[in-house]
Amino acid sequence: RRSGQYTMNHDHSKKTPDGASFDRSGSQDSLDELSMDDYWKELENIHETRGNNHEERVALVVKEPDEGELEEEWLKEAGLSNLFGESSGDSLESVVFLSTLTRTQKAAVEKRVETVTQTMRKKNKQHHIPDVRDIFRVQNDSKGKVCDGSEPSTVRTSENKNETQDGTKGTKFSLGTDEQKSLPEDMPFSDTDINLEIPFAEQAANLKDSSVGKMCKGGGSDTLLPNFRLPKDKTGTTKIGDLAPQDMKKVYSLALIELTALYDILGTEFKQQKAVKIKTKDSGLFGVPLSVLLEQDQKKVPGTKIPLIFQKLIAQIEEATLETEGLLRIPGVATRVKSLCQELEAKFYEGTFNWENVKQHDAASLLKLFIRELPQPLLTVEYLKAFQDVQNLPTKKQQLQALNLLVLLLPEANRDTLKVLLEFLQRIIDHRDKNKMTLKNVAMVMAPNLFTFHGFGSKTIEQSEFVMAAGTANVMRFMIQYQKLLWTIPKFIVNQVRKQNTESQKKEKKDKAMKKLLKKMAYDREKHEKQEKTPNDADVPQGVIRVQAPHLSKVSMAIQLTEELKAGDIVARFLSQKSGNVQTLKKEDVFLYEIGGNIGERCLDDDTYMKDLYQLNPNAEWVIKSKQS
Repeated sequence: RRSGQYTMNHDHSKKTPDGASFDRSGSQDSLDELSMDDYWKELENIHETRGNNHEERVALVVKEPDEGELEEEWLKEAGLSNLFGESSGDSLESVVFLSTLTRTQKAAVEKRVETVTQTMRKKNKQHHIPDVRDIFRVQNDSKGKVCDGSEPSTVRTSENKNETQDGTKGTKFSLGTDEQKSLPEDMPFSDTDINLEIPFAEQAANLKDSSVGKMCKGGGSDTLLPNFRLPKDKTGTTKIGDLAPQDMKKVYSLALIELTALYDILGTEFKQQKAVKIKTKDSGLFGVPLSVLLEQDQKKVPGTKIPLIFQKLIAQIEEATLETEGLLRIPGVATRVKSLCQELEAKFYEGTFNWENVKQHDAASLLKLFIRELPQPLLTVEYLKAFQDVQNLPTKKQQLQALNLLVLLLPEANRDTLKVLLEFLQRIIDHRDKNKMTLKNVAMVMAPNLFTFHGFGSKTIEQSEFVMAAGTANVMRFMIQYQKLLWTIPKFIVNQVRKQNTESQKKEKKDKAMKKLLKKMAYDREKHEKQEKTPNDADVPQGVIRVQAPHLSKVSMAIQLTEELKAGDIVARFLSQKSGNVQTLKKEDVFLYEIGGNIGERCLDDDTYMKDLYQLNPNAEWVIKSKQS
């Protein structure tokens, strides 16, 4: 194992995230001997417990896809399966969706459609096979202003196709409020600001073309990771969990396309893996799929989003004190952990398991065992490789952007569990003075548990282990350090969702109007005139919004918009009208929601400037309510 470690360092020096070498020459990015030791020791412990424990485990097979199959799967995942096959060409929704894409996103879609098309032609499937250029030409006919009153991005067709592919000559992007947002070099963003207004792939394309070169060379130690931050957004920061499910579905499709476009521009291959289904346990605690666990847990605790055993193990570790030296690094006693594991399986749900006898290091080993034993990795079979490949992206900022998009792609159960894990790891690091577990140590110990997944069959893991070690530990460090940023939905994606909703509504309105017209023209005209008056204009004067609060004593209030008025001020104004059940509501549980107009539903952060948001979505309704648990 030791010799392997040095091989790894030697091999890996060519491939580190910023091209910095991992040899021992004391370069900024080098990971010290101690922390690499932590990685290999952890791996040894894992092999040991695996040896004792699970010879009978069936490896999860990752299928090598046929040509075109990956791309076909990708288009399905992106919600664009009707661009090919029997149903191709008949979906209005896809046309609307495509009309809101940026040029780098379009290039990514084009590339995949092209491959699927060629494969279908080879297989000579009797489908209507669209020409890629036709797909994007459709929108040119229906091109108009987008929801915020700015011009949509230029749609490229065959004549300037080469420009699209490498993302050089670009149009100015405007996906925000009324001021024209230009490309990154004109923005007053500093190197450590994460710009969420301009699509990440567009930023990468422009960076490639400009002489700015590499941004944010960061270092390897805790203090040397760049201090990335999100500049304040006047229309409010949108976090995962703030949007309604129908809009989150759109966010997923856009995140997938954007991530693919970013990897395309940066010359990194983005491949989703595909797992062949294997038989998994349908009850129990360890080795049970997250979805099955949650289903059985929700019968006990309705609405729970994190497996109960996972919550309990974390609580057990925290109860003892997080100041214990070597927490997470020092393993529990293997035989004891094994018998605890069996005892938990038998008694956990009965409520007869005696937690008092569980030593802290054993609980930590059980927590890591739980993560490793999941039949599919916490970061999912589909995206585990993409998470690993983040280390190959040129700059730390791009690595962070890719991680942000990957978190958006995780299924809800995986994402929620990962969030609780990362928050817990941060709490351990907060006690580093006592427990000697720095960000780097914790990342080293946890990386093998999240990234070396038993299911891929031991051979592939063994071969790539040494190459992956430092890289996955770095990705782990990023996820812990920047977790707050990673759970943010980039503004450009929220704006694209708004644009899609606006375009869909316009099309629906047109269709309805046409049908009515055919039914009864005179009657329709009269009705149409009535419809033109939106209720908002009728009863509320200009610059005033009506805020509803059905659960509070003051059910509704007209609020005058001013430059400085924020969402938090409106909530405070309602809560100050105390009477009835208001006292029972805590300020931190109540939020102002933006509902309808060009968004399904969005929970607003307290610092949202209402006038700016009102300009972005004038037809919304405003409701105060508590956040759904």
